[in-house]
Amino acid sequence: MSSSNEYTLKNDILFKALFGKLGNEVYLKSFLEALLMIVIYKIEIITEYTLEQLAKEEKGGRLDILAKINDSIYVNIELQIRNEKNIEKRTLYYAARLLTEKTRKGEKYEKIDSVIMINILDYELLEFNEFVSDTVTVINKHREYETIKDQKFYYIELPKFRKSNIDIDAPLNQWLALIDNNEEMIKMAMVKNTTIKKAKKELEKITADPSIRGLIKLRDKWERDYDNGIACAKDEGREKGSNDARKEMAKEMLKNNEKDEKIIKYTHISKKDLNKLKLQMA
Repeated sequence: MSSSNEYTLKNDILFKALFGKLGNEVYLKSFLEALLMIVIYKIEIITEYTLEQLAKEEKGGRLDILAKINDSIYVNIELQIRNEKNIEKRTLYYAARLLTEKTRKGEKYEKIDSVIMINILDYELLEFNEFVSDTVTVINKHREYETIKDQKFYYIELPKFRKSNIDIDAPLNQWLALIDNNEEMIKMAMVKNTTIKKAKKELEKITADPSIRGLIKLRDKWERDYDNGIACAKDEGREKGSNDARKEMAKEMLKNNEKDEKIIKYTHISKKDLNKLKLQMA
């Protein structure tokens, strides 16, 4: 059964704080090996997410994780909670852009790196029952012949994972249980997999940080506001919603006795507004 705890890996901020941080490569490596079923002898996190970088994305900007494995494969991971009806085309666009950005001018085509796009979805996308789907490009009259081997898309549908008869001995299922916050399966996974156990402890450490908790609350508020139609409001309305969210985060940090400089740095609130909040809370 999934917990309603707000501090879960399905929160975009927390997902990136765990998997996108330098020093946490062991967790990303374990997850990718379980999904791709390959041995990863080298992994490099390209887009590291520090607390300051996460704070800059408080308005709901996309925070994909980009890594390079085995010196030749770029892996892009996106966590998508809301169905925006464009994930397949957007994934194709991102893959093409990534190939273009990472290919040096004049480089031979055979030396171009491979790209794997991984989408973890908290909604159902495909009509099939499998909760993990990956793509291949084949010849129409010879389906056994794969033509494009250097570009692959994965779709992981968490609602289907919840409804499936899960084999918790499978490493991928252990990671998905952690991502989906299924408490019963997490307990079993931690017994079977020491890396899962360490990742769970790391999550507890991350969520104990008042600044991270403030960012998580801020992201959740942005998501709720988006769902309620604020994203379709006029610019003035959107700005007001953003300012209100910043003030809420600043209040949380004041309650935890954070220094003024740190609050201003991570919320982008003005010194004047911060002093007003202090008077209101006195």
